[in-house]
This record gives sequence, C-alpha cells and structure tokens, in this order.
Amino acid sequence: MTLRERLDKLEPRERRLLTLLLGFLGVIVLLLVPIGLASIASGKRTENHEVRDLLQSIYEASGKVSERKAQKDALLARYARPAPPLAGFIEEAAKQQGLTAAESQDRPDVPHGKKYTERVTVVKMHRIGMLGLAKMLERIESSGHPVAVTKLNIKPRAGEPDSYEVELGVSAFDRKGDPQPASPAPAAPAATDEEEQEP
Repeated sequence: MTLRERLDKLEPRERRLLTLLLGFLGVIVLLLVPIGLASIASGKRTENHEVRDLLQSIYEASGKVSERKAQKDALLARYARPAPPLAGFIEEAAKQQGLTAAESQDRPDVPHGKKYTERVTVVKMHRIGMLGLAKMLERIESSGHPVAVTKLNIKPRAGEPDSYEVELGVSAFDRKGDPQPASPAPAAPAATDEEEQEP
C-alpha cells in the first residue's frame, strides 16, 4: 500500500493532527537551521578572535625578544672592551680635570659567578674641588668600559671653601671568555693484518 493510499484512509481528525504535526516539525526545522548556522558562525568568530589574540601575543613576544637580544648584544659589546688597569685609568680621568690622585691601592679580585670578575682600585685625592670631581666621575661612568664607581667618601677641609678630601673606589668588571670546545682525541691508527699476526 502506497503512502497516498494510507493518507486517504485516514479520518479527517487524524489528517488534521498529522498536518499540525508536520507543520510543527517544519517550524522547528526552520528555526533550528538559522540557530545552528548562528552557532557555527559564533564558534568561528571565537576561533578567529583566539587566533588573532595568539598572533598579537606572538608579535609582542617577538618585539620583547628582539629588545632583550639588543640589550644583551649591547652588554656583550661593552664587555668586549675590558677596562685598562684602573690606577692609570683613574689618573687619566683626573688629569683631564686638572686633578691628581695622591695614592692608589688595588684590592684583590672578586669573582662574580663563573663568567665575571670584579677588579677594585681605591684612590685617595686631596684638596680637590667639587666641579672637577663631578666631571671626573662623569668621565669614568661614560667611558664605554664596564666600570662603575662603587665607593665615594667626601670630607670637606676645614677653613677651605670648595676643598675636599676624597676616597674613591672604582670597579671594573671583566667577562671571562667562553670555554673552547675540547678537541676530540686523535683516533689510534687501525692495526694492519700483519701487525695483528705479530706476537
């Protein structure tokens, strides 16, 4: 029996119920399709936002990595120029300002980790003016060498304007070279058949 014949045998009340049921199902289908499409579109939109955010974070991280690399390269370039012997270095900076170092004393080197060593020299200077001292300190700090003023004691001289006794400590930081990779030991020559047969 065909579907048409089955429908013809239904009573009017059953046909109305079937029509209502089919109409209800049609409305549900019509509503579900746009809802499903909207849900898919929303999912794609969220995914696109996540990809965009990820790309943005990668871009920002790339900028930070480049900045850190530039800072590291600048630091290594500074350490590539080790400071000269500090006593002469300080004396030269003082002479350029018309000052003299009365005495200097080198302190023992101080290791900092495995790659750095600190050299310290302390100098004493008598009867120097504040302007000359300030210019000398500026010259030391801006020398381009890895040096720093790590100690500064200033005492005014009684009855003498702009005259000071100064104890100055300057540190130079030296970077040890990276260890060279060990060269492999030369391989022993292979024994010949004749050598193997000898007792």
